[in-house]
Amino acid sequence: MSEIAQIIDTLESRLEKLIAKIEGLEKTSRELQQELNQAAIVMQKQSKEIETLKSQHDTLRIANSLLGSEENKRDTKLKINSLIREIDYCIAQLSD
Repeated sequence: MSEIAQIIDTLESRLEKLIAKIEGLEKTSRELQQELNQAAIVMQKQSKEIETLKSQHDTLRIANSLLGSEENKRDTKLKINSLIREIDYCIAQLSD
């Protein structure tokens, strides 16, 4: 009987260790999940900021090309031609 009691005690001890290990792993899992959620939120904010900055960059580039800077002469000419085509189209629509 003492041998069975010893086996039971050993099993109980191992079970307690396993339960403690599981609880520790569950806690770590929750902490990592929180970190992942926070990282996802940061990533969303940064993605929105990138889109805003891209939009601002495009707007500034167009504004510079409309101002006629030397670097953007080709863009300026293309933009002016595009605007003239749009105006011509509007005039044609009004005269019909």
